[in-house]
Amino acid sequence: MTTRHHLPVAYEHGTGGSILSGTSRTDAPGGCAEAEEDDRLLQVGDIAKATGKTVRAIHHYEEVGLLTPHARSKGRYRLYDHAALSRVRWIGKLHDLGLSLSQIQQIVSTWEASSSAPGAMSRIRDVYQQKLEEVREQIAHLENLEHELVASLAYLDTCETCDPAELVAACTNCNLHDKSKAEPELVAGIRGGNGHCRQSSNHR
Repeated sequence: MTTRHHLPVAYEHGTGGSILSGTSRTDAPGGCAEAEEDDRLLQVGDIAKATGKTVRAIHHYEEVGLLTPHARSKGRYRLYDHAALSRVRWIGKLHDLGLSLSQIQQIVSTWEASSSAPGAMSRIRDVYQQKLEEVREQIAHLENLEHELVASLAYLDTCETCDPAELVAACTNCNLHDKSKAEPELVAGIRGGNGHCRQSSNHR
C-alpha cells in the first residue's frame, strides 16, 4: 500500500488525554483503520478547490455553524472529512436558488431541532417545493425572453438587406418587413419614446 503523507493529526482519547500523532498509528488499537481515515481527511484548500469556493468562504461557513472540521492537525490546521464536500456543495446550490446564508442557517437549525426524521424531512420538502415553483416561474420568464430574442434577431437579419445610404429615420416606415406582423418589442422600443420626443422638439 502506498503511503500518502499529510499533516500529522492530534487526537485525544479518553480522560487520560493520551495523544497519538503522525501519519502512522498502527501501535494503537485500531491504528490501521484510523490511519486510513486520516489519509482521507482534507484541508481547507482541498475543500475550496473541489467546490469552487474560496478558503475565506469555507472559514465563514465554519464560523456561522454550517461546517465543522472533523479534526485538527498538530499545527492546528482544520481537517475535514468528505461529508464536508457535500455540505459545501449543498450550501452553494441553496445560494443558487436564492437563499441567503441566514436562511440556510435557519434550515439547518430547524433540521437539528426536529424531534423526528419525518418531521425534519417534511420541513425541508416544503422549502424545496416553494423553490421549485419559483424556479419554474423563472424558466417560463426566460423562455419568453428567448422567444423575443429569436424573433428580434430574425427581424434584424432582414435589415441587412437595407440600402446602406438609408437614414435611420426611414426605419419608422420600413418596407422590408411584413407589416401584417407586429414588430418584436425589443425592436419597436428602440425608436419609441426618445426618438419621438426628439422629433417633436424639432417641430417647435
